[in-house]
Amino acid sequence: MSHPVVHTEAGAVSGTRTEGIERYLAIPYAEPPVGSRRFALPEPVAEWEGVREATGFGPTSPQSPYPGEIGKLLPSTIIPGDDILTVNVWRPEQADGAAVMLWFHGGALERGTAAISTYDGTPFARDGVVFVSANYRLGAEGFSVLPDAPRNIGLADAAEALRWTHRNIARFGGDPSRITIFGESAGGAVVAALLAREDLRPFLAGAIIESGPLDAATTERAARPARDIARRLGVPATAEAFRRIPPQRLVAARDELTANSTLIKAAPGFNATIDPTTLPENPRRALIGADVPVVIGTNTDEYRLWDTPAAFAKLSRGTYALLALAKRLPRGVWRAYREAFPAASPGEIIGQVLTDLVVRQPAVEIARGRTAPTFVYEFAWPSPVRDLRAAHALEIGFVFDALGDEGAVTMAGTDAPQELATRMHGDWIRFAETGDPGWPAFRDGSLVRRYDSVTHDVALPRAAALAALTH
Repeated sequence: MSHPVVHTEAGAVSGTRTEGIERYLAIPYAEPPVGSRRFALPEPVAEWEGVREATGFGPTSPQSPYPGEIGKLLPSTIIPGDDILTVNVWRPEQADGAAVMLWFHGGALERGTAAISTYDGTPFARDGVVFVSANYRLGAEGFSVLPDAPRNIGLADAAEALRWTHRNIARFGGDPSRITIFGESAGGAVVAALLAREDLRPFLAGAIIESGPLDAATTERAARPARDIARRLGVPATAEAFRRIPPQRLVAARDELTANSTLIKAAPGFNATIDPTTLPENPRRALIGADVPVVIGTNTDEYRLWDTPAAFAKLSRGTYALLALAKRLPRGVWRAYREAFPAASPGEIIGQVLTDLVVRQPAVEIARGRTAPTFVYEFAWPSPVRDLRAAHALEIGFVFDALGDEGAVTMAGTDAPQELATRMHGDWIRFAETGDPGWPAFRDGSLVRRYDSVTHDVALPRAAALAALTH
C-alpha cells in the first residue's frame, strides 16, 4: 500500500493506493456545521496547510440505528464527530478524463452515511469510473422547517458536494463535464431535487434515481417533525432554540416520537419542501422538462422492507377502504390490483398500492412526460431472506457489484446471482460513460428493463393497475 497525494482547491490530501485503485476519504467540502453554523447553509471549507490524511471515513450526521426488524436488515454505521460535510473519492490509478459518478445515500432523510460498507467505490474505480460519495445533514439538523433558518439544508449540502465535485474532480482524473449523480430511496429524492434546479443542471451529464420519492412536501407537512420534536422537548420550534440542544438529544426526541410507528400509522417523516433558494420547483414537475438523460426505476416489492410479513397479514380489505378514503383513490383500484396480483393477500395488495403511490406511479408519469432520454427499469429478483422478494434497497448490492458485502448478504442471502450484479453494475457504468444504459428509451415503445434471474426488456409491468391508480 502506498499513499498518493492530490492537491484539492483547499489543500493537499493523502489517500491510499492498493492494486491500482486510489481512495481518498473524508475530504471536507464545507465547514463543520457546529455552533452558529448549525441550521445554516453550508459554508465553503477554509484552506489548510500541509497534507491532510484522507484514509478513514469522516463523522456521520447525528442519527440512531434503525430500530426493530428493519434494523436487522439495514446496517447502521455511526461515526462520532463534527466534520460531517465530507466526500470520498475512489479513482483508477491512471484515470484521465474518466466518467464520474456521485452517490447520495438513502435513509429516509434521517439515517445513513457514505461510510456504509456496501457503498465502497472500488468496483466502480476498478471498471474505469471516478466514484464520489457524499455525506449531508439529516433529520432535524438537515430538514427542519423553522422560521429563523433556511429550508432544505441537507439539499443545500448535497448541492455544495456537487459543486465541489465539479470544481475538483479533474484533479482526481475525472471529467467535470461527465458527472452522473445517483442515489437510492431518500438518496434518489436528493438526486431528483438537484436535477430539479436549473442552476445545477450545467454540472450534470446524467442522473439515476433508484426508488426515490419525487414529490416535495407542503410547508405545513414538512414542518411537522420539527414542531413535534420541539413540543416533545418543551422548547420553541426555532433554530435559536434547537442550537441550544445537543444534536443527539434532538435525535432521541425524534426516536421517542416514532417508537410506535407502523406502515399505515406512521409519524410524519422528514421531507424536502419548496423554497426559492434550495428547491424552487417540485421535482415531480421539474424533471419532466430537465434536459438531462435519466435512468429511473423501482423494485417490484418495495413495501416488503417497510414492515414484517406478519404485519401485512393483519391488514384487511377494511384497512384498504380506510387507505382509499385517506388517499382519495379512484374507484376500481382494488379490482385492478387484484387482477395484477391474483395470489396476493389484502395486506400485499395494500403494500403494492402504497409502493405505486410513493415511487412507481410518479416515476412512470415523469418518464412518459420527458423528451430527454429516459430509461425505466424494474428490479424483480426475489430475495429468499425473510420473504423480502424484490424489496426496497435490495438492488443496491447488485448496483455496487458487492454481493459479498455483509450488508448485501443480510438482504440477498449468500446465493444471489453474480451474473445479475455484473449486468446491473455494468449498465449503470455504461450510462455514466455514454448516456445510454443499453436498453431502449421509455418513449420508444414504453419498454422497461426488468432485472431478474434472466434480464430482459418488457412492456410496462402492471400497466392496467397503474392506470387505475392514476384515473
